[in-house]
Amino acid sequence: MTGYTLREFIDECRRGIAESENPAQCVRKTVPPMFKLLNGDIGFLEPKHFRSDPGHYARNAIFIDENDTMSLFALVWLPGQGTPIHDHGTWGVVGIVEGVMSESNFIRVDGQGNAANSGIELVEGGDILLASGSVTSFVPNPDHIHIARNPDDSQRVVSLHLYGHAMAGFNIYDKEARTRQWFETEYNES
Repeated sequence: MTGYTLREFIDECRRGIAESENPAQCVRKTVPPMFKLLNGDIGFLEPKHFRSDPGHYARNAIFIDENDTMSLFALVWLPGQGTPIHDHGTWGVVGIVEGVMSESNFIRVDGQGNAANSGIELVEGGDILLASGSVTSFVPNPDHIHIARNPDDSQRVVSLHLYGHAMAGFNIYDKEARTRQWFETEYNES
């Protein structure tokens, strides 16, 4: 696997996505390439992909497909940094390059489906720890609602995030107010 390149990863993901009829199939077809990429030569990661921000985790674009079928970002999480409760509205595959990431999941139980932005009731689901070299995935409908964070107080976490589109934004949930609001994301250009 040491010879597996970013170009091969992108090509394999494109083929898998083209062969897929739904988000679950997209994930099934892109998890193995993510694992190969993580456990191969990650020399494609340049210093610009490791940019961090002391105020919040940093999103560094690696590849954004011109047809909006997928995007790949390197996220850099300094000690203690994390996300608010959020969803993605698309499928995704996440691989850990460095460190250990914590994920806390939430389940929407209000029975309104995915359309309502208020009256949302969330209950806590399980927690997982993702170590370097591991891969996880998610699909929408119902949306994957979670918090991701770097639980370590001394080292950074670097993760690769493959999404089913350009990921220009996502919903942020306020558990107490029982609402969600669209948030446009920012990222560092590649």
